[in-house]
Amino acid sequence: MAGRKILHSWLQRLHSPLPRVTARSHPRAASTHIPVKTTFLGKGLVLSSLLAFGYYRWKSRHAVVHASIKVEDITEQADYLYDSGDTEKLYEFLNKFNNSEDAEILWRLARASHDLARLSTTAPDMKKRLMYESRDIAQKALDINESCSPAHKWFGICLSGVGDFEGIKVKIGNAYTIRDHFQRAVELNPKDATTIHLLGLWCYGFAELPWYQVKIAAALFATPPSSTFEEALGYFEKAEQVDPNFYSKNLLYLGKAFLQLKKNEVALKWLHKARDYPVRTEEDKEVHKEATDLLKSLGEKF
Repeated sequence: MAGRKILHSWLQRLHSPLPRVTARSHPRAASTHIPVKTTFLGKGLVLSSLLAFGYYRWKSRHAVVHASIKVEDITEQADYLYDSGDTEKLYEFLNKFNNSEDAEILWRLARASHDLARLSTTAPDMKKRLMYESRDIAQKALDINESCSPAHKWFGICLSGVGDFEGIKVKIGNAYTIRDHFQRAVELNPKDATTIHLLGLWCYGFAELPWYQVKIAAALFATPPSSTFEEALGYFEKAEQVDPNFYSKNLLYLGKAFLQLKKNEVALKWLHKARDYPVRTEEDKEVHKEATDLLKSLGEKF
C-alpha cells in the first residue's frame, strides 16, 4: 500500500471537444503530372502509374505531418487534450510522434502512456505493456534533456508504476531512484507543487510502513528507505505555500500528517478544507470521503 501511494499524484481533467491537427498536401505531389496512355494494352501501366502516384501522395502527406508541425504545436495540442481529460485520444495523438527526439513531446507521451495504463477500462495485459512503455519513453526524454523537470517527475512516477509488476524487492530498490528524480525535478522547477507533494507522499508512505514491512526491507537492503511524518509534513506545507489549495489530496495529507504528530486542532483545519474541496474527479470523491470519515472519528458532527 505504501508504494502505491506514491503513484496517485496526477489530476484528471474535465472533458471538452478536441480540435484536429490536419496535414496539408505536399505541393510537389499536388502538381505532379503523370502521362497516361489510353490504349487497351496500356491499361496495366495506367493502373500501376496511378497506384504509384497515390502512394507517393500518401507518403508525402504522412511526412508532412511530422515535418511541418512544430514542437510547440504538438505540445499545445497535447496540453489541450490533457486538460480535456480524454486520455485515449491524447495517447493516440502523441503516439504518432513516438520517434521524436524532443524531450517536451516525449515526457508528455510517457504521461499519456502511464495514465492510459491506469484507466479501469484498459485490459490487464495492455496495462503492463503501457506502464513499461511509459518508463522507457520517460527515460529517453531524460537521455535527450537531463534538465527537463517534467521528464524527471514522470520518470519517477512511471518507475513507481512498473514496480507494481516486479515485486516488493524491486519496488523498494527503486524507491531511492524515484525520490532522487522527484528531488531533481523540484531542483529544476521549485514552483512545481505537484512534485513537492509527491515527495511528501514518498516520505509519508515510508514513515507509516508497518513493522513487518520494515523488517522485510531491512533484510533486503543494508540501508532501506525510511522517513518521518515531520519530513512528509514539510513537503505538504511547502506544496501548499507554492500553490495554495491546488490539490484536494495535499489538503487531506496535511490533515493526516498533523494527526500522526498528535496535533489534532491543526489537523481539523486541513481535514475540513479537504472535505469542502470542490469535487471534480474520482480522486476528489475519495478524498472527500476519507476526510469526512476522519472528521467523524475525531468527534466532528455534520
